[in-house]
Amino acid sequence: MVARLVAAGHDVSVLGRSDEKRSTIAELGADPVGEIAAVVAAADVVVICVFTDEQVREICLTDGLTAAMHSGSALVLHTTGSPHTVETIAELAAPNDVDVVDAPVSGGPHNVAAGELTLFVGGAEHTVARVRSVLSCYGDPILHVGPLGAGQKVKLVNNALFAAHLGLLAKSVEFAARRGVEESALLTALPHGSAASRVLDIVAAGGSVASFIEAAGELVGKDVAVIRRIAAELGSDLGTIDDVIDAAIPGVR
Repeated sequence: MVARLVAAGHDVSVLGRSDEKRSTIAELGADPVGEIAAVVAAADVVVICVFTDEQVREICLTDGLTAAMHSGSALVLHTTGSPHTVETIAELAAPNDVDVVDAPVSGGPHNVAAGELTLFVGGAEHTVARVRSVLSCYGDPILHVGPLGAGQKVKLVNNALFAAHLGLLAKSVEFAARRGVEESALLTALPHGSAASRVLDIVAAGGSVASFIEAAGELVGKDVAVIRRIAAELGSDLGTIDDVIDAAIPGVR
């Protein structure tokens, strides 16, 4: 993301909390800084892309990023997490005239390099329009799916369905094995039939369901836990999707 922002001609400052990280940032052509206040000092748009919802809250609320942003700037939250976190941050940012959008991403490093991350964006129309030139450096398509928080809700549903597909595929592999069909043969054949899907293509490229879950299970499980928590807060659950997810990623509650 940093490399593509720099290549597009933006002046980019990036928080680096170690000499190694700051060196890497400098090699990409951005300005490495060691304090949050230095990141936001002159920024028109601040972008956060960390691993967990808890880290977003720590950076924005505990470490004071939101309070340090200047009037008229905009904050983009790429981390997949709770819509409640986005709403809380936006409420605290509003008195400082800071606009917030949530724009969780779908895709991997190869999509970033190609400028083809899928972005599910929630926020006011005028704010999304303001940050679109930044997002377009690495995002395509940029899908404005509704008001603030809607991006998180769509991404969480997306990830629940992704996990459910993994569960269905895991059960299908077990069924095929009982019929004497090897997993490698199944994963080679199915992408050419009516059961083809993006999830199947990704798993087939990795060689097995187990190897994909080993590589990405923690990330998928993190998002599943968030959507289950949100569903519980609303007095509901994921229904049949819950059972299917457990076939691939058990114990995530």
